Amino acid sequence: MEPARPNLQPGYRAGGRLERVLRAGLFAVTAELDPADSADPQAVYDAALVLSEVADAINCTDASGANVHMSSLGMSALLVRAGYEPVYQMSCRDRNRIALQGDVLGAAALGVTNVLCLTGDDVTAGDQPQARRVFDFDSLHLLRTIRTMRDHSQFLNGRKLTVPPKVFLGAAENPFAPPLDWRPLRVGKKVEAGAEFIQTQYVFDVPVFERFMRRIRDLGLDKRVFILAGVGPLRTPKAADYMRKNVPGVVIPDAVVARLQATPKARWAEEGMQVCVEIIEQVRAIAGVAGVHVMAFRQEQMVAEIIRRAGLFPRVTPAALHPNPHRQTAG
Repeated sequence: MEPARPNLQPGYRAGGRLERVLRAGLFAVTAELDPADSADPQAVYDAALVLSEVADAINCTDASGANVHMSSLGMSALLVRAGYEPVYQMSCRDRNRIALQGDVLGAAALGVTNVLCLTGDDVTAGDQPQARRVFDFDSLHLLRTIRTMRDHSQFLNGRKLTVPPKVFLGAAENPFAPPLDWRPLRVGKKVEAGAEFIQTQYVFDVPVFERFMRRIRDLGLDKRVFILAGVGPLRTPKAADYMRKNVPGVVIPDAVVARLQATPKARWAEEGMQVCVEIIEQVRAIAGVAGVHVMAFRQEQMVAEIIRRAGLFPRVTPAALHPNPHRQTAG
């Protein structure tokens, strides 16, 4: 059965729930669904059920960390089938421009309305380092290509499309990767390429993130793109120390690790959630932040509890979302 097509309002790219929440000026919540190591669709449905109640859209990761799992396209199709809204993550690491353009059409035909364009982690970071890299594109090239397909009804080579893919385009950014002054400029390049929303790397160092957002505002980018701050819980001091030493781009201040270390072991998970809630409250108060993106590897119940404690639940019902022509981003 063909997915229902949204009745697009002027200025809307795809009309999905995430886009409507953002354009209505509401504080958005997205959450990351970690893929199953299984061909059983029920594994996806079980994990997504919890997230669907507390998030406006669910990110389907695309072999993140260069580790093989169920495909992002497959998970996105399953979520659409179940009535949920996916964010289809597309990595340039494993596919060339022919495959990427074809997958965009396939995703749109399946009812996917959000696409997050990523360059992708190098294969040396993953569980099969002998795999061949592709990297025919990077995220900027992918954004431009999909925007061309959507807005000009043509492939990259100029061949015409009969029906273009109606998708809301996103990208990722890391406010903590040096040189720090370059990161807002990089966001500007992604906006020029077609990004309409940005999901950031984990925010644990709020003052650094505040400086990043101040520069975003100085450049006027807060009026052109929706910024969703990445957040997530730390379960143990060891996990926090591992992340900051081994996960590229993750910066966790000593004070955060020390806070967990000073907490009794039986309360580590509870304290980790509380830290996350406090960070959400802080970033929510920063001008230009349009929402949060919650990441917690295979801990869907913990994600739901964090969103509730942060006062972001219940989410607005789709019927309450009305077009706001004054809250549109360039693209």
